[in-house]
Amino acid sequence: MNIPLYKTYWDKDDVEAVTRIIERGMWWAGGKENTELEGKIARYAGVKHGVSVNSGTSALNGIMLAYRLGVGDEVIVPSFTYPPTVNAVKYVGATPVFADIEEERFGLDPEDVKKRITDKTRAIIAVHVYGLPCRISELAEIAEDNNLLLIEDAAEAIGAEEYGKKVGGFGDASIFSFAGNKIISTGEGGMVVTNDEIMRERLRAIRSKHSWRMSTILASLGLSQFNKIEQVINARIICAKYLTNGLEFIDGINPPVEPDGISHTYQFYTIKTGHRDKLKDCLEEHGITTKIYFPPIMNGLPVTDMVSRRVLTLPLYPELTMDEMNYMLETINSINNTL
Repeated sequence: MNIPLYKTYWDKDDVEAVTRIIERGMWWAGGKENTELEGKIARYAGVKHGVSVNSGTSALNGIMLAYRLGVGDEVIVPSFTYPPTVNAVKYVGATPVFADIEEERFGLDPEDVKKRITDKTRAIIAVHVYGLPCRISELAEIAEDNNLLLIEDAAEAIGAEEYGKKVGGFGDASIFSFAGNKIISTGEGGMVVTNDEIMRERLRAIRSKHSWRMSTILASLGLSQFNKIEQVINARIICAKYLTNGLEFIDGINPPVEPDGISHTYQFYTIKTGHRDKLKDCLEEHGITTKIYFPPIMNGLPVTDMVSRRVLTLPLYPELTMDEMNYMLETINSINNTL
């Protein structure tokens, strides 16, 4: 078999949504669909306002500009993340201050964050990794106690919850990504959500100035994708639980966990193993695509370094078949017995 890391889920409604805008012959940009998508995503996250943009990266950059962060400001970030999280801080001339993660949820360790706060600290960027919420309530409390901005990078975690509250609703401003491998996708695209009306207006101005607008074609596709979000998340959860049930009895393989009170959406299905690199090479030889999310951006943080050496992301998508999952499990078990 040849099993890709992901497949973007789509159906005829998505095709019709895009076709409808094209055939309309006008408002291919700036149409009512953009406003509708912004409202639906914001409400889904439990906040008031949404601003659609052309990527999750632009969403993060826009937040940095809108909050007028810059030279002399420090922003606490994880090293265990995709580079745009950190690049957004550097984009405005601010200084990223790296804090360690905790092993259970792969997000910022609140206790280590406290140690990194100085009189120059302006913000914390909390990243929800793989579709699993970080310790966001604790981080929100730290931000409030220290008069800091809390920014949620929820690019990988739309729909995930901590104790019944959806990610994206904890921060002063939060971002989602709709890239091709995300839970819902517009190919490329992103969104900022916030309760702050002033922030919304600043972000709209920044979006226009930098030509970061999302086209109406993509917004219409986003609406169609959003209509299926619970269906897609449930399909991912079913696949993830099947894989976990098969992996938890294989020595040396640690499948993902879902702590009590936490809702994991499995944007990525990531295991931990002490023989990660050998397993990765062998799986690739058997046609199973894998990827390492994430190599550390900065070394020297003990938990980050340890986790980064052990994580391996396996294929997972809504249309993953039983035969494909069984093949993956049998192959991993066979390989594991030889390592």
